[in-house]
Amino acid sequence: MNRAEMEMSGPGVSRHRRTVKRRRWGRLRQQWNLLGLFEIDQQHEFYSLTCMMKEGLCAAVQNTIDNPLPDELSEDDYNLEVTQIHKDFRMETYAGPVFASLRRSLGMTEKEYQQSLSSEGSYLQFISNSKSKADFFLTNDKQFFLKTQSKREVRFLLSNLRIYMEHLEKYPHSLLVKFLGVHRIKIAHQRMKYFIVMQSVFYPDDRITARYDIKGCEMSRWTDPAPEGSQIIVVLKDLNFEGQFIQLDQQCPWFLRQVEIDTAFLQTLNVLDYSLLLAHQPLHQDELSQSLSFATLIMRAKKSVNATSSPTHATSPTVPGVVAEEDSTPLSSELHSTQCHITEMHRGNDGTDIASLEEDKIEQPSMLGAESADLQIFQAQNRRLLPNFKNPLHVIDGPEQRYFVGIIDIFTVYGFKKRLEHLWKSLRHPRQTFSTVSPPAYCHRLCQWVQDHTK
Repeated sequence: MNRAEMEMSGPGVSRHRRTVKRRRWGRLRQQWNLLGLFEIDQQHEFYSLTCMMKEGLCAAVQNTIDNPLPDELSEDDYNLEVTQIHKDFRMETYAGPVFASLRRSLGMTEKEYQQSLSSEGSYLQFISNSKSKADFFLTNDKQFFLKTQSKREVRFLLSNLRIYMEHLEKYPHSLLVKFLGVHRIKIAHQRMKYFIVMQSVFYPDDRITARYDIKGCEMSRWTDPAPEGSQIIVVLKDLNFEGQFIQLDQQCPWFLRQVEIDTAFLQTLNVLDYSLLLAHQPLHQDELSQSLSFATLIMRAKKSVNATSSPTHATSPTVPGVVAEEDSTPLSSELHSTQCHITEMHRGNDGTDIASLEEDKIEQPSMLGAESADLQIFQAQNRRLLPNFKNPLHVIDGPEQRYFVGIIDIFTVYGFKKRLEHLWKSLRHPRQTFSTVSPPAYCHRLCQWVQDHTK
């Protein structure tokens, strides 16, 4: 080897290559921090991890497909841990039948869930402005969120999984984020990673114009908006929303009540620092007119009203979910339960007087007794007429805007450290409202924010 060749392969060249690589990586990281959402390709640091996640999740869901769910969940199902060995890693799945029953109650088939999690398209990484050290991934179709969690957080979720499922059974239209799976992946010579799979609140996000993370306080609750006209994804905060309102009209009482119900449940878990995710997009003209369609009303009623559905019973009908085309005949009790939503309507697209038709049905004496029990259950569960949409539980249509709403990040327990943090912030910021307060105060404050900003 001559001198020139030695210089080409010497330590100086290696250092130069490493420097160039670091600079290039730094530029990419800077771009990604601006964009917020990007595809995890082969050059990405998480490419290998996400490929293993996809392989492991595909096998885990296949195990559920191959083993039918029980008629009713047992204590063993809540404590079940299944380990699957792969070439370069192993994957553990916790309480698989429980989460599978919840997916079923939401109208998801296991094949559809498996296809979304393990499709050929790369996962997407979301760069959050959250203080959490967690990594956030989205499936390529943006339907499901994957988030790394600490061991403590996973234990907290699993220990409260039964009452979480009971809450969703009691209030099927709850705004709480839907946890669809809990897993642990172990790669040789690396630390174990726990992660959860969640239904994305902002799905589908094709036309969303603004996103907010609301905690109901002031301190550190401002984020610089994205430059006008840019494609940058920025999740804004409380102070960014000042001067605006969630305009829901007839849906307003339902929304206020459901926030009260869900936050009261979180108060019983002794948690705080959860967020109300909020996004909106303008309704298209055809979407505005859909509410006047009697056929659409029937389909929405079928999607919304089924008092026998239950995430803890595997054989129960999937509600709210996809409604079969042949199953579009409305039940009398379902039509009765939609009265409050259609009395404002005058005529459908075919000229039929919908409100009058509904009143005629309700006035029939023979129907009153049969309907009263269903109606009481419907009202007690604070159900609403769900939109005929892909993500109905987290979508609320106002007169002009479609809102995506959900409550997330429910793992922060008000323990000793948080009590100390509350004391310290109280002394340092005596005139400001901050996130670290007791669970009852946090619950009340978020409900008050929602009430003040909804009409």
